Amino acid sequence: MEHKVLGFFARHPGATQTDLGVHSGRDKAQLARLVRSLRDKGLLDARADDADRRSTRLFLTPAGQAAHDAMRLQGNDLADRAFAGLSGEECKALAALLSRVRANLDAATGGG
Repeated sequence: MEHKVLGFFARHPGATQTDLGVHSGRDKAQLARLVRSLRDKGLLDARADDADRRSTRLFLTPAGQAAHDAMRLQGNDLADRAFAGLSGEECKALAALLSRVRANLDAATGGG
């Protein structure tokens, strides 16, 4: 989950933990532990919101950006290996089928 949280804040610098919760649909306590862990590891930085001092904005630190970049490269390498030899049309068909599987699972679990 840590890589997903880093990815979220890489795409949404300055977002809040609440924004992360809305995006991910995860439990607030679980997200609080993840954010705290990433802050303790020096991968996320928290800053008070200029407009609302009660709100905390989260940003990747340089170490967090480096970790995110490394994970993204590993993911790209893995995807290249997984899809080696598949045509563009086969990749589109696979994506469509996986999307249907995900929709079925979401419906079966109430969207969770």
